[in-house]
Amino acid sequence: MTSPMPSTMRAVTFCKPGGPDVLEISECPLPQPASNQVLARVTAAGVNGPDLLQRQGNYPPPKGASELLGLEISGTVAAVGEDAPRWRVGDRICALTHGGGYAEYVAIAANHCLPVPEGVSEVDAAGLPETYFTVWSNVFLDHEVSEGALMLVHGGAGGIGSTAVQLGCAMGLRVFATVSSADAADFVLGLGAERAINYREEDFVDACREAGGADIILDIVGGDYIARNFKAARHDGRIIQLAFRTGSKVEINLMPIMLKRLQYAGSTLRSRPAEFKARIAAGLERTIWPKFASNEVGPVTHAVLPLDGADEAHRLMESARHRGKILLTP
Repeated sequence: MTSPMPSTMRAVTFCKPGGPDVLEISECPLPQPASNQVLARVTAAGVNGPDLLQRQGNYPPPKGASELLGLEISGTVAAVGEDAPRWRVGDRICALTHGGGYAEYVAIAANHCLPVPEGVSEVDAAGLPETYFTVWSNVFLDHEVSEGALMLVHGGAGGIGSTAVQLGCAMGLRVFATVSSADAADFVLGLGAERAINYREEDFVDACREAGGADIILDIVGGDYIARNFKAARHDGRIIQLAFRTGSKVEINLMPIMLKRLQYAGSTLRSRPAEFKARIAAGLERTIWPKFASNEVGPVTHAVLPLDGADEAHRLMESARHRGKILLTP
């Protein structure tokens, strides 16, 4: 006999923008799934850069999105909309959410859900969707990527970086990654990177030029890296800007974009159409999810904290001392 659903749930909220200390636990109404959604009981939620920006007041939720933080979760299906026939109550899923993951329950588009991969714990699965959706959509979806192409990943030891290193290697790319320490270098080499570049000791531009130039560059740093990326890229290379940790306002010579025929693109995921996210999910399940069973890719979890430790999780994220993903459990 199934227990009746509660009418409220615990969730992380904040009344005004600010530092991690503004985060608190509140009782909120239980979300009601639409016909094309499932309601998931959350096992764990991933912490991501956009969560920090939203808390600071710099990344308002798109129209129709939950005001609650949390863009990815793992959990079990608690209720199913009438137009979501794939899923059954009790199914173990991980999913990209439109917000609302820092809670005990969340309503999610059914076609943005994926089964927990074989060999991955339900908790660790919470750290997969946001970074895998991001890297897959920017590097591989709708792009022809040649085997042996060189991809430079900035911040290779973080959440996005550790995913990009693994995905690149699993798809037959050569992967260079920038890191901040010898320990981080060992970490990304252990994930399969061909070369770890300690930016405190060597220049990633020189490293890439020695290898003939980078075909793809994933950048979360910004600032003076933007102009240096132009130098590190091969002719006809692609540079994808995923974040601006050291600043987005720079004075820059754009001539290399023309002379080297570079593609320089920005990326956000939350505001993309639901149909596009469904295409990403389908591509991941078809191409990447089987690679978990063969250990070609795997979750990288740095820390698991309770939901009422969201402030600590945000401080850890801001410190940039983490290796892989930070997760919260209700």
